[in-house]
Amino acid sequence: MSSDADQVEGGFSSNSEHIRPHQTEAGGDDVKSQKKPNMTEVYKSNLRKKFECLCEGTSHERIPTLLNEIYTELYITESESGEISNEHEVRQIERQSRRTATEDTPIKCNDIFKALPAQDKPIRRVLTKGVAGIGKTVSVQKFILDWAEGKENQDVHLIFPLPFREINLMKNQTLSLLHLLHLFFPETKEMEISSGEYKVLFIFDGLDECRVSLDFHSSVRLCDVIESASVDVILTNLMAGNLLPSALIWITSRPAAADLIPSECVDRVTEVRGFTDKQKEEYFSKRISDESLNHRIISHLKSSRSLYIMCHIPVFCWISATVLERMLSEAESEGEIPKSLTQMYTHFLIIQTHIKLQKDYEKKEQNDEDMIFKLGKLAFEQLVKGNVIFYDEDLRECGIDVAEASVYSGLCTQIFREEFGWYQGKVYCFLHLTIQEHLAALYAHISFINNNTDVFNTTTQLTQGEKLSVSVMLQRAKDKLSICDLHQRAVDEALQSKNGHLDLFLRFLLGLSLESNQNVLQGFMTQTVRSSHSNEKTVEYIKKNIKSTRSPEKFINLFHCLNELGYRSIVKEIQHHLKSGALSEVKLSSSQWSAVAFVLLTSQQELHEFKLKEFVQQNKAENLKVLKKLLPVICESRSVQLSYCKITDEGCAALSSALRSNPSHLRDLNLSENKLGDSGLKQISTVLENPHCKLEKLGLWMCNITAEGCVALTSALRSNPSHLRDLDLSGNDVGDSGVKLIATVLKNPLSLKSNPSHLTHLNLSGNNIGDSGLKLLSDLKDDPHYKLETVW
Repeated sequence: MSSDADQVEGGFSSNSEHIRPHQTEAGGDDVKSQKKPNMTEVYKSNLRKKFECLCEGTSHERIPTLLNEIYTELYITESESGEISNEHEVRQIERQSRRTATEDTPIKCNDIFKALPAQDKPIRRVLTKGVAGIGKTVSVQKFILDWAEGKENQDVHLIFPLPFREINLMKNQTLSLLHLLHLFFPETKEMEISSGEYKVLFIFDGLDECRVSLDFHSSVRLCDVIESASVDVILTNLMAGNLLPSALIWITSRPAAADLIPSECVDRVTEVRGFTDKQKEEYFSKRISDESLNHRIISHLKSSRSLYIMCHIPVFCWISATVLERMLSEAESEGEIPKSLTQMYTHFLIIQTHIKLQKDYEKKEQNDEDMIFKLGKLAFEQLVKGNVIFYDEDLRECGIDVAEASVYSGLCTQIFREEFGWYQGKVYCFLHLTIQEHLAALYAHISFINNNTDVFNTTTQLTQGEKLSVSVMLQRAKDKLSICDLHQRAVDEALQSKNGHLDLFLRFLLGLSLESNQNVLQGFMTQTVRSSHSNEKTVEYIKKNIKSTRSPEKFINLFHCLNELGYRSIVKEIQHHLKSGALSEVKLSSSQWSAVAFVLLTSQQELHEFKLKEFVQQNKAENLKVLKKLLPVICESRSVQLSYCKITDEGCAALSSALRSNPSHLRDLNLSENKLGDSGLKQISTVLENPHCKLEKLGLWMCNITAEGCVALTSALRSNPSHLRDLDLSGNDVGDSGVKLIATVLKNPLSLKSNPSHLTHLNLSGNNIGDSGLKLLSDLKDDPHYKLETVW
């Protein structure tokens, strides 16, 4: 971080004489230093009052909760090479949930401006990205509160929090930076904030909510804090370093919008990560007081991997707890327990509207169907535009009376919220991006079922720049639609989206056509539709697009869509397309392979056998990367076939690390014809010695193993001798000494006592075994106390 001296020299200078540092006579600086603490302490006190509480509950019944009492330190990491991801947020959640801590460089929230030991460049501008609901805004709030309470970052004199959702309200104004700050923070009028005496931090929270055009290529250069300009010019010049070049800048954003800031304007990119598996369980244990019910909820979530992975984000944990606490309790045990995202969100919506009916609000004439339909229209139209924050004019365009907005917010506070800004006006948002996507899909589905309307044809009021590829859809409009037509149009729209903003909308839309969700939604529809035949046509349409797409991200999402439709042959389809070269023109990245793993894990098919060769083509150099990314799948498979895959001791290290965390599924592991060596076998032996390991068959043919490797292997078998039945060590070089070690284990009385049947098949052919070794093997085979059936 820059020193205070750097801040003075760095040029908090201005062309305006009256805001330059005061030129005082002897003793003048002392007088000024006495004033500054008083002003900054007043400012800190005001910020502390604004940020010390979180408000929960409805807009009518806000319950303040002290942030310091409930805040849990979030896991923040320095992002790899500062890369920006354009994949859909749900896929990023899936990817993050599979990353290990060793892949990340952790950074405490209060240290984001401090350089790491290996970094000698000052960190002035930080971009923090993270999916919706992951905790970016709460991190900002805690950072400011710790500063205001005098706990952290006391070298910073002033922090200016400027959320984009409120800056949007000023997007058409022309003013100076100094005037803007005085509007938001009136108490700063007496401070000479550009004088160089103040080290300042600007926090711009929610870049993804920005409706101000940020043109970093504009020729308009702004260097004076009292020079008037448009808000976008002020922001870009501040971030680019032309205006207050030594000010610290912190920007938070959802990943899809993070590339709005050029890389040259960012010194560090950090990423807010979500709950670990342990933290998920901690959350539910705190949220659900009934221990038995809590156990049932966690068990159900673990049985549906797609739901358990989504619990990576805190807000989804709350959604799941809300739904499952009600549905798994004895009084509410009827109905199918949600196993997919669409089911979970649909039940959540029904529960929230049911709760609303029990409340006594004045406007009872507002019916559920009309309210949800209007909110769905808002969700859809703003999703198409890429907006997650809405204003009065947005509500009016969807037929929502602004005067009723507070009623909507009060009735559906857990779905739609009204918030009052610090400066002026009100803003609206859905509780989470996925809720907006689900409501948008519900609106599209209901519009078709009730009115045979294609919602893509109702977006003609959008500007040309906002329509994306809607014109293509308009050309295909028909007088009478089938639900398959709607699905195909949605598929086309999602495929043409550059940042995947319609991917989850598409999954929800397809999921809503299933009978289980149709039954839940009966109250919202005037009629029902039998969609089994249409869904079959949709499946074929998706499979056709899988064959033609060359985008790995679209390729993966289409498989998610098949899964949402209940298609049962996803694993075979993935293997077929990968082996046939469906992606021959595009190499899958690490994150995309993680997505493949997720699709396999959530395919609702029990994973019996995993063959790495089914997922790679001719490029064997990719094997190690693919192996690492598919480890979650391997951990859930009973048979793992890795022969002839050029796996070395490095691959064994990754494999054994994964299997140690979950060794109970595996029954058959074949590593034959790989150059594991003794070091690789030592890694695998750490899995075998795990008391939860139930491996029955181990293939190590032609793996460059010597007697040294047998030491680790036999040690593991002595620790956990109960399960291994078939051991193939042929084609190695274990020699007599290796045979002696194995025979010693087999003769161990403790081994016989714990498992009388023990090893039944042992292959040691091609190991240069001498006479003494052969005699030991012969004795083992002929001894009636042992169960060896075959010995080579």
